[in-house]
Amino acid sequence: MPKKKKKQPWVVLIAIALAVIVGTLTGKEVGLFGLTFYSLFDLIGKLFLNSLTLIIVPLVSSSIITGIARIGSDASFGRIGLKTFGFYFLTKLLAIIVGIVVVNIIHPGSPASGSAASIIPAEQLATLQETAAEGGASAFKDMLLDIIPPNVLDAFAKGNMLGLIFFSILFGYAITKISEKAGEAHLNFWNGVFEGMINITHYIMRVLPLGVFCLVAKVFAETGLESLKTIGTFFFSVILGLAIFIFVIMPLLLKFIAKVNPWNQFRAMAPALITAFSTSSSSASLPITMECMEERAGVSNRICSLVIPLGISINLTGSALYEGMAAIFIAQTFGVELSLGSQFLFIFIALITSIGIAAVPSGSLVIILILLRVMGLPPEGLGLLLAVDRLLDMFRTTTNIFADGCCAVLVAKSEGEKNILTKKDYSIET
Repeated sequence: MPKKKKKQPWVVLIAIALAVIVGTLTGKEVGLFGLTFYSLFDLIGKLFLNSLTLIIVPLVSSSIITGIARIGSDASFGRIGLKTFGFYFLTKLLAIIVGIVVVNIIHPGSPASGSAASIIPAEQLATLQETAAEGGASAFKDMLLDIIPPNVLDAFAKGNMLGLIFFSILFGYAITKISEKAGEAHLNFWNGVFEGMINITHYIMRVLPLGVFCLVAKVFAETGLESLKTIGTFFFSVILGLAIFIFVIMPLLLKFIAKVNPWNQFRAMAPALITAFSTSSSSASLPITMECMEERAGVSNRICSLVIPLGISINLTGSALYEGMAAIFIAQTFGVELSLGSQFLFIFIALITSIGIAAVPSGSLVIILILLRVMGLPPEGLGLLLAVDRLLDMFRTTTNIFADGCCAVLVAKSEGEKNILTKKDYSIET
């Protein structure tokens, strides 16, 4: 078997830098022979995204089924589940607290900041209000119904991650209860599917720089750098909050709880983080995240198969940090000073609602709208965020993915797994 070639992630980082420049310069109108560069970026970017989402269902289902089947009927499954949710709660709580502290210290909003002219379109506002009116409880109820879908094939076709995870866990556990011969046949089949999906992920990695370039160029062709002028202070406040969480809070947890080298976690997850940044989609980044954590970080399949897919669905730490900061920023913009008690209430609401509304379109905007309703602020304040929301989505998705990977390491180390984040070479294999 030929040895796989390796390349440094700098190639992809250079592609991102070039994409920012090219996208900003070309905008949505510049093109050649009647074809705009924007439409070309859009086409290639969608093809790249499709190639990633193509393998999500077989990858997640085969990974979970084989992982649970290997655990068997011992008590480790329940123990791993409790640890997973415990670390999810801890990281999301820390993220929200970091965001609220940063927005209170910098105070990016004031009655004069931002531009009231950037009010959210009426139709979009009406849709968001209708969703927010249902409240977090209704969204939480819908999430519970998604866990046990009436038709598993329909859930697979629609990419219902919670239903997919539940069925795969149940099926994997059921395999441990059938005859040894039949169980071995099932395990071999699903393990073959999993290895095949990982190989496809390797193929996709070969075009990662091109896909990243087109996706990032499209974003900056749409928004440009001009959008940062209106609420630049808020934009950089969010970036600072996310940076503190990624480069301070999570490394401390890795260093003192997992007792691993935090720098190796960044190196191991580099392909997944770059993909998350360029796609702004935790789901689209899932295949590469799974591959990074198992083959590069050294976390076992039985841990990754549960922690990573579940984290993609409910552990959106970067989004939770952003939502709390955005709601308080809008309050500051309208001249409303919030008490410490009110801000603790936001922490609780953000923790609960971010679980139930994570999967809906514009999910972060919906949660911010719920927080505005709690504060009694006009929902039109949401329009202040639109200029930079798309750009910030790239950064908070990266944060979401990094937190999920860190949780996988924390759970794995607590289970006594060895040789995690001990590799010396983290070059990208193609």
